Amino acid sequence: MKDDTAEVLSIEGREVYVTHPDKPYFTKQTKLSKLDLVRYYLSVAPGALGGIRDRPLVLKRFVDGAEGQAFYQKRAPTKLPSWLRTVTLSFPSGRKAEEIVVDDAAGLAWVVNMGCIELHPHPVRSTDLDHPDELRVDLDPGPGVAWDDVRRVALEVKSFLEEMGLRGWPKTSGSRGMHVNVRIEPRWTFVQVRRAALALSRAVERRAPALASSKWWKEERHGVFLDYNQNAKDRTTCSAYSVRPLPDARVSMPLHWHEVPDCDPADFTVLTVPKRLAELGDPHADIDTAPGSLEKLLELAAEDEAAGFGDAPWPPHFRKMEDEPPRVAPSRARAALKKPIAKKPRLKAPLLVVANSPNKEAALDGLQRWKSRHPEVATLLAVDDVLVDSMRGRSSTWTRIRVNLRHVPEELRPPQETPDPDDDPTREWRNRRAAKRQKR
Repeated sequence: MKDDTAEVLSIEGREVYVTHPDKPYFTKQTKLSKLDLVRYYLSVAPGALGGIRDRPLVLKRFVDGAEGQAFYQKRAPTKLPSWLRTVTLSFPSGRKAEEIVVDDAAGLAWVVNMGCIELHPHPVRSTDLDHPDELRVDLDPGPGVAWDDVRRVALEVKSFLEEMGLRGWPKTSGSRGMHVNVRIEPRWTFVQVRRAALALSRAVERRAPALASSKWWKEERHGVFLDYNQNAKDRTTCSAYSVRPLPDARVSMPLHWHEVPDCDPADFTVLTVPKRLAELGDPHADIDTAPGSLEKLLELAAEDEAAGFGDAPWPPHFRKMEDEPPRVAPSRARAALKKPIAKKPRLKAPLLVVANSPNKEAALDGLQRWKSRHPEVATLLAVDDVLVDSMRGRSSTWTRIRVNLRHVPEELRPPQETPDPDDDPTREWRNRRAAKRQKR
């Protein structure tokens, strides 16, 4: 039964129902309803479709708006419009699922009506699901890293890609980082594309060792992390023109390279991007015209391996790979090699959890409240003592913020308090799993 309050949109001869069109989706800094969001995506449809057309799409749904809890839905809903198609995608776990493929503006409006504030396409086309046609460079700055450092690393990526005979297409992530997408010929497997991305990450780290890091373990990282694992199968990132769930409704904005040195991600929002696209056009309009080859990057990967730099850790939910190093943090690996005369209890880092929330801004607000309650302790924290982790569960994400008290004298260390806020969407599921293990 259709919602009597639904707004019916006629889009290129197809009807799309926008249910609860007046439902608030952004309420803090920018005020936007669900219908406002649908209309934004329709206004930028030529650009947004360039990043998702003919690709399987993971539905990251914010059914309660940008300030609510998001969850990932890989499988397409059972009831779909007759004109919306799906493809069968296989996952590293061996499972399969039908995922939506969006080809036109009507399909774009339909998925936004489902609560998809962001768009998360896979890097493959529906005609060849085993060979990516896009290598993704995800520049992820650590806590306290300046935006200027992100831009400088992006320009290093551009220069290196050109030496490899490849063209990078930059865009802001819509949050704190940047993405550089590279169209490639669909000749290589996911494992090979990830191997090429790892070689790229290591090369950029060698070029800018003070700014860039290819290290997977957070205790080894510094500056801007080049996340090669975004190229592993079943990983997705937000595509061009995606809206991010931040108070100002920022957009993941495609750029020309000459714009990167002076760009400010806060300039690109739902309210400003449609006018920019209409006046200046899409900087990534020609992205599909000249796919490149990974041969030089894979040659570099082979040279790294011959020099003793083999594979690097995979995401934790992937099966162990044949040549992968031990999937354990280096500090733990070093501790395991020691052979003390008497067994001593393992010393844990003095970490406090100060905030858990599906909303990153709410978690950061909680961090500030914690600092205001403990001002003397806050002054003793180094930049990398504040750990802001994006946690991904089976179907939901949230932000966890911890502080490391290693630089705080023991007599000044506050005790663990109830995090503020304390909204871990996976807690109930983990408790149930723990209870089942106890019964066995």
